[in-house]
Amino acid sequence: MTTLEIVGGRVLRPDMTVERADVLADQATGEILAVGDVPAGDATLDATDGLVIPGLVNAHTHVAMALLRGYADDKPLHDWLREDVWPVEGVLEPADVRAGAELGLVEMIRSGTTGFCDMYFDVGEIVDAVDRAGLRARVGHGAVTVGKDEAAAREDLEEGLRVAQEYDGAADGRITTAFMPHSLTTVDSEEFDEFVPRAREAGVPIHIHANETTGEVGPIVDEHDERPLEYAADHGLLEDRDFIAHGTHCDENEIELLADTGTGMVHCPASNMKLASGIAPIQAMLDAGVTVGIGTDGAASNNDLSMFDECRDAAMVGKLAAGDASAVDAPTAFELATAGSAAVAGFDSGRIAEGANADLAVLDLDRAHLTPHHDLVSHLVYAASGADVRHTVCDGRVLMRDREVLTLDADEVRETAERRAAAAIDRAES
Repeated sequence: MTTLEIVGGRVLRPDMTVERADVLADQATGEILAVGDVPAGDATLDATDGLVIPGLVNAHTHVAMALLRGYADDKPLHDWLREDVWPVEGVLEPADVRAGAELGLVEMIRSGTTGFCDMYFDVGEIVDAVDRAGLRARVGHGAVTVGKDEAAAREDLEEGLRVAQEYDGAADGRITTAFMPHSLTTVDSEEFDEFVPRAREAGVPIHIHANETTGEVGPIVDEHDERPLEYAADHGLLEDRDFIAHGTHCDENEIELLADTGTGMVHCPASNMKLASGIAPIQAMLDAGVTVGIGTDGAASNNDLSMFDECRDAAMVGKLAAGDASAVDAPTAFELATAGSAAVAGFDSGRIAEGANADLAVLDLDRAHLTPHHDLVSHLVYAASGADVRHTVCDGRVLMRDREVLTLDADEVRETAERRAAAAIDRAES
């Protein structure tokens, strides 16, 4: 057994208190062995003047969309997807997906994110990138059947099942999977009726976009005379371990349905604001007992993958939605970005405790914007940024030390992404 000792700093405990302590991790099992006055480790990571925090978990994103960052902005979701995003994605090659994924992974490592949930295509490229980068992920193929003939639609859904079964347990267990039909409006009810039971038989959870915009809610109500999440439940969705993204326009009955079924909900506040989709009723969901996490969505609609930014946004818009400055307070917001997101994703992460995954980050406190240290949890939500992260650890392995990413060549990744993005845009626009 080799061990890693994180020494000399303060530690954020699961109850959101801070204490001076060291952390000892088993690098073979990837678990935290002890917190406090720990035995000396075989290797050390200096946390002097720092705060050791659980690695952030990005519970909904499309990591390879980092390749489209800044390509199309300031448009509503429907137009943005159909006029800009989908045409470019239609010409992406597997190597483009790999380049975009690696770019996003570097960004996440640098900003203290150790795990994420991803919906995209060419998932094998993303799996390989995650394996190399050292992060933890739940991945799936985003199946879209609208506008396709029957054969093409079935092929896309079959790919979703194949991916969910093939890659589960990859990267020494750091990768898990889900069946990921894109949304309630981009996959037909008959297709849900056939493929959802098959996903249940395969034993994988289901992840889907739902209630993101009023333009998605209205057609389902008009056609089926029920709310979207009621419609989803009627077609076998919404069970324990399943999770939806956005949930921006959920009424009281739908919130209760999420709570009663144990379905997780991923809040994406920055994307929802940028696309003018709305503000999810997060405090109401929490009050009802819904398991809530936070995600960035893709970098094309955010436009970054910093969970610190997302955490701040979640707290701010949560107060606006509730009309209450005490709603979604700082401890709640940071817990959503760590333990909450980990629970949605099915990771034993998001907390610094014996037996949990050794998925950690060390934040520099020796910064003007983090001084004075009245309340470090407040600073994590309202003042800190991804640029304050000094070290990142996942599964007991050091992925970044003193701001240097160790598992990927960050300069080469950035250069490759720039080149492949330009070529993809040229193909799409020619």
